[in-house]
Parts: sequence; structure tokens; C-alpha cells
Amino acid sequence: MSVLTRDEAQTRAKLLDVHRYTIDLDLTTGDETFDSRTVIRFTARTDADTFVELKPAQLRTATLDGQPLDPETLDGNRLPLKNLTAGEHELHLDASMRYSRTGEGMHRFTDPTDGETYAYTQLFMDDVQRVFAAFDQPDLKAVFDLTVTAPEGWSVLANGITDHLGEGRWQAATTPLISTYLVAVAAGPWHSVHTEHRDLPFGLHCRRSLAPYLDADAEELFEITKQCYDRYHEKFEEPYPFDSYDQAFVPEFNAGAMENPGLVTFRDEFVYRSAVTDTERQTRAMVIAHEMAHMWFGDLVTLRWWDDIWLNESFAEYMGYQTLTEATRFTDTWTEFGVVRKAWGYDADQRPSTHPVAPENVNDTASALLNFDGISYAKGASALRQLVVWLGEKDFLAGINTHFARHKFANAALADFIDSLASATERDVHAWADAWLRTTGVDTLTPVVTPGDDGTCALTVEHTGSRPHRIAVGLYDPDVADEGRHLILRDRLDLDIPHTTPEPLGKRPALLLLNDGDLTYAKIRFDPESFDAVRTSLSGLPDPLTRAVVWNALRDAVRDGHLPPTAYLDTARAHLPHETDLALVQGVLAFAATKVADRYLTPEQRPAALTTLTSLCRDLIRRTEDGDNPGLRLIAVRHLIDVAAHPDTIAAWLADGTVPGGPELDPELRWRVLARLAVLGATDEQAVAAELDRDPSATGQEGAARCRAALPDAEAKAKAWQAMFGTDEHTDLSNYLFNATARGFWQPEQADLVRQYVPRYYEDAVAVAARRGPAIATAVGRWAFPAHAVDAENLHLGQECLDTADPIPALRRSLTDELDDLARALRVRQA
Repeated sequence: MSVLTRDEAQTRAKLLDVHRYTIDLDLTTGDETFDSRTVIRFTARTDADTFVELKPAQLRTATLDGQPLDPETLDGNRLPLKNLTAGEHELHLDASMRYSRTGEGMHRFTDPTDGETYAYTQLFMDDVQRVFAAFDQPDLKAVFDLTVTAPEGWSVLANGITDHLGEGRWQAATTPLISTYLVAVAAGPWHSVHTEHRDLPFGLHCRRSLAPYLDADAEELFEITKQCYDRYHEKFEEPYPFDSYDQAFVPEFNAGAMENPGLVTFRDEFVYRSAVTDTERQTRAMVIAHEMAHMWFGDLVTLRWWDDIWLNESFAEYMGYQTLTEATRFTDTWTEFGVVRKAWGYDADQRPSTHPVAPENVNDTASALLNFDGISYAKGASALRQLVVWLGEKDFLAGINTHFARHKFANAALADFIDSLASATERDVHAWADAWLRTTGVDTLTPVVTPGDDGTCALTVEHTGSRPHRIAVGLYDPDVADEGRHLILRDRLDLDIPHTTPEPLGKRPALLLLNDGDLTYAKIRFDPESFDAVRTSLSGLPDPLTRAVVWNALRDAVRDGHLPPTAYLDTARAHLPHETDLALVQGVLAFAATKVADRYLTPEQRPAALTTLTSLCRDLIRRTEDGDNPGLRLIAVRHLIDVAAHPDTIAAWLADGTVPGGPELDPELRWRVLARLAVLGATDEQAVAAELDRDPSATGQEGAARCRAALPDAEAKAKAWQAMFGTDEHTDLSNYLFNATARGFWQPEQADLVRQYVPRYYEDAVAVAARRGPAIATAVGRWAFPAHAVDAENLHLGQECLDTADPIPALRRSLTDELDDLARALRVRQA
């Protein structure tokens, strides 16, 4: 299939003005395909040739202005439109389209719990062509009329309010001008909850089997939605531009959510079947806020070409966290951003695949798809946060509102955005954009403290990198009331980097912390005295966001080979038992287990690391015996399961159905225990089958797939490999079952058993990625990669694959990133 180039899109945008799509989908034609009939009304500005895109199972007929076109001229995904004359045209296409099992196009899913079937669209980038014919590029906006025929008993959701016409026919209200990739349909026997806010209908929707769980959280979900809606109307002068606001939680969704106008789709793991922490609820709330921000930035004003995807994602990421902090009960969201999302950005920005926040060389859609990463989201949001600090929120919002007014229901590029910001301030926003948005890599800030003759000291900051930074510097002294275990803030200084003169500090602080408050995007280092204070008093710092900055600095030091991984574990062992912030506990434990223990330490060192982490988790469990902090206890229980080196304790929990003192083992915990027992060789297929009988849900199916792939048995490994990499499309795993199988397959404890599969991986990965497309390719590169094999041979095999096997772009990007992480792990081991 041909990918669309930027040059082709620019040529077509100059030629065409697309007015209206009339789309008729029939979802009653069978399990494999659906019918798609499309009428496109458009104007050609001059005489020329062009093309329309679609990816049909069969193109039955096509007519242009009443004259038949030969379906056989369809070349891949392009139907040529030859000898167009200047003026108005009407194109009719009738096709049969394939349902997807990879989360792309029209995804079809049958719920194993009750046998009910659902279908929904994910049309991002160029997957609209899997559902209906289109001039598929973001700057050819049009209005859309949509009709859907669905089985009896189904309801149909779309971008606008839908009406049931009878006999399974549903009609959606005509949309305003939107881009093709933002069209959305979700059909099935949905369980729905409705309310109204400010005269706008709001809806929540999920599979029927999840109805009790959605009902339990509906009040919270609506409250968050209303709070964000109201706050955005305080910030933005343009009103919400669509006729309704539905949020559908859909199965086997690849992303966190998708900002379809009026119909946001979310992965339905956000409908919680099992206990979750308040931080996980905060994450769900942030995604709600993030997607609602897109209604303005992304949907009302849309990028002109995919090089500006950061304009969508960075803005929504920043607004999601900031608005949640301002408008909801989640007032400390930037801590989670710092320890989770920002780390994602730092990691991505230090790989060979790094790119500017606003890249200039996005020449086609395949290249653009690779930029949905920690740079476009986390680094971009960090840059905007720094911009607000530098510019001031008042001027920032004034520029944003100018941008909306200038480009509503149209398209814009980076230059337009910067011009809008510049109109609201005297500052040189263009220079700021060049420094922050057109450059790559992470700056590093290192403090140098110079003592004076009078017992005072002064600060200079060594700056590796080119960006200007406005930061806060925290000066912390020991709290004499508790013999120095706690640190108290003496002062917080504002500092512009680069700076030319030393900053007087007065008496030497115990801890000098650059970027206190986490307002910029940079790696920070400690001077020796401050590092000593961190090792002894980290948990005594008063603010969780300050502690997040410190933990990130320690994480960076491990990754850069400046801090031994065992020292990180020792620091976690000393301070996490006293930590109160759930995001920090979760983030530090995750890094300690999955990176430090599993990758940065040698196989000989790993058992001691697991023992340390097990002891740490036991301390947290003992600390929470009074029931006052169930979220912290749940995190500790989860991680103790994951790092258990011996099966006895967790097997007893599974047999009893509870952890002594709680919590009871809900489905998530039961599958987690069983997966670890499988790794340890302490369960079998019979037990997995029995657990699946107990929980036959979609999540149960995924849990069983993971457990079976994790069994330390040659036959089980062979079956799992065949399920992932077999060539029979009739037995292809869905995207979620593929991920679950892949996550079970490779285990550090089973390195000898799976050694033969490491060289096989590269050949089979290239083949299955080419056959199944970008979504599975990304899963193959991320989840199925043999990350446990931290050795030179694996690195050599991977590099040889990149050099000679020609993997498709999505797999090439994933492999490039994983191999760079592998090389980093080797360097850390050798440091």
C-alpha cells in the first residue's frame, strides 16, 4: 500500500476543495466484512489528475459524475481520478471492507463473557481508508453525513447525536467541518449512562458485561468531565464546538484514548473490574482532561500536516495535567507527570530515533506514525510548561485564544501557532521556538558551589546543551527538631540559565536542588554534599514534586552509568518505606524491578536485588496493616507478587483468596499471582484452565494467554511462539492477545529455555510485521522483543536485522529503540 507524501498532500490540497461525505455503512453482512458506500462532493480548482484512497476487500463499483470508473484501476489503496475538469464533482464508491482484529480501521470484537459483538473505528493517520473512501489528509476538511445499518438490539454512536430510524438503521447528525481521521463510529449492544450539562448531552458507554463497573464509577467520571468542561470554558473563548459529548470505553483499543469530536473512545481497561489506586484514577481523569482539550486543539483547529502532531499532543498533555490540578480533587498531578511521563520523554530523547518536538522532515504518513512517542507528548508538554513559566499564563492563554479565533474549523501549522503567541507578548517567541522545538536531546544542569571567605557560598550552573531555562533552585537545611532526617526549605531562588554571575546563597545548604518544582526539561546532577543529603534524607523532603525531581535525577544517574544500580536499590530500600505519594512508590518500584533488577544487574546479581525488593514490599505491607492506605498496600502487594523468587507465599495467597489482612484477591491479582507462579514453575495448564473457567472474560483470556506463554515448558513455549508468529491469518491473535502472549514468553528466570528463540525472533518479527501491519509491528517490537537477553550477541543480531532485513518502518523504529536500551544496559553493567 502506498503511503501519502507531504508533497502529494500539498498538491492535492491546492487542487481540491472537499465539501461533503455521505457515508452508508452496513454492519449486518457477516463476521469478516461490512459494506461501505460513500459519496464525496468536491470541487476541483483546475483541470488535473488526482486520486482517492480506500483499502477494500472488494471495490464493487465507482462512478464519477455518473460515469463508471474501472474498479480494476485501483492500485493498492489508490483509485486514480483521471482528467478531472475544473468545477464541482460527485464521486460514488461501493465496496466491501474487512473488519480488523488489530485495533486499526473497523475493529470487531466478540465478548467471551456473554457472546455479544461490538465494532468501533480507529481512523487515525490513514486508517479511514479501511472503513470508507476518502481524500485522506487532515487539511481537506469536510462535513460528514453518516448512516449505519446495525443488527437488532445494537445502538450506534457517532460524532454527532444519532437517531434510530427503525429496522436497524441509524443516522448521525451532520458534523461541522472536520478531518477524515476524526470520523468515528461505535456500534454494539452498549450499556449507556446519560446525563446533561449546560444543555449538552453527555454519555458514557461500555460493553454490557462491564455495566456494573461503569455504573459504580459513573458519578466520578461525569464529575471529572463536567469539571474539565467548565474549566476549559473559563480558559477558552471559543465554546465547545460539537453537539454532544460521548465517552465510549471500547475493547482492544491500542492507545489510551482517541479525540474523535463528540465521541471520545477509551481503552476499556479504564472501566475498573478490580481494585485500583487513587493514582490510577488520577491517570484516567487526566486522559479525560487530555482528550477534552483536543476538542479545541486538534479538532476545532487541526494540524495541516503530520509534522505538527506535537501541536495536538503536547498541548493536550499539558492542558490535561494543568486543568486536572486546577479543577478537580487531583491537585498533585505534576508529580505523576514527573516520575512517569517525563521519564518517558527523557528516555526517547536520548535514543538514535530522537527528533525535535516539531520535526521538519516528516515526508510521509509512515514517518509521521513513528513520532507518537515520549517526545511529542511528554517533552512537548514539558516545553509548554516552561513556556508558560517564561511567558506568563495570561499571555499564553491570550495567544491560544487568538489561535482558535484565527483558525477555527480549519487547519494551522507551527508558524501559525507561534504567530498567535507572539501577538500576545513582547517576548521573542520565535527564538524560543527555535531553541525548544527545533532541537533534540536533553540538556544537563550541574551545580557548582563555591565557598566564600565569610562562611557563605555562591552557585554557578554548568549547562550542557543549548536551550534557555527558567528554573527554581531549592535550598534545604536539616530540621534540627528530628536530628536532620527531615529537610526544610530555606529558600527557593529563581534562576535563568545560562547565567553569567555566581548566585549568592548565604550559608551552605545541606541540599541544593536545581529545577525544584520541575518547571523545565533537563537532567540535573548533584554536587557531592547534596548527594550525601539525598542518600540520607530523601524521604524527608517536604514536597512530593521535589522528591520526584530527586528520584528522576537518581534514575538518570543510573542510566548514564554515574550511579551503581545497587546504590539505587539501597536508596529505594531506605526511603520508600517512608514515602506517602503513590505515584512515586509505583514509579520507583517499577524502575527498580524492570530496569535495575531485570536488565542493569547481571543474572548473578539479580537474586539479591529481588530479595531487597521483596523485603521492601513486605515493609510497605506491614506499614499499611491498619487499613489507612489501601492504595499503598495494593502497590506493595502487586510488586511483591512480581518479584517473588519463591512461590510459597503467593501460592498461599491464591489458595486462600486473600492477602492476610487484605486485600482479597480480585481477578487482576489472581491472574498476577498465577502468572508469577507460571514463571517459577509452580503451576500448570490445568490450573490456568481452572482460573479461566472462573474468569472467562476478555481480561481472563488475556491472563490465560500470558500464563500459558510463561510456563517453563518447551511445548508451552513452542505453542506460544506459533500463536504469535504463525502464518495462518485464520488463527492470528488479536492485538491484545498478542500482547499478552508476548509479555509472558520471555522471562529472565527462563533464559536457557528460550535461548533458541532469540535468533529466531528477528526473522519472524520482520515477517509478521510485514504481513499484519503497523499496530502488530509495534507490539512485536515492544512486547515480543527479547529484552531479558542483555548480551552482545542479541545486540549484534538486532543490528544485523536493521542493516539487512528491511523491517517495515514501525518495526524498525521499535527495534532501534529496544536495541539502544539494550546497549545502554550493557554499558551500565560495565560502568
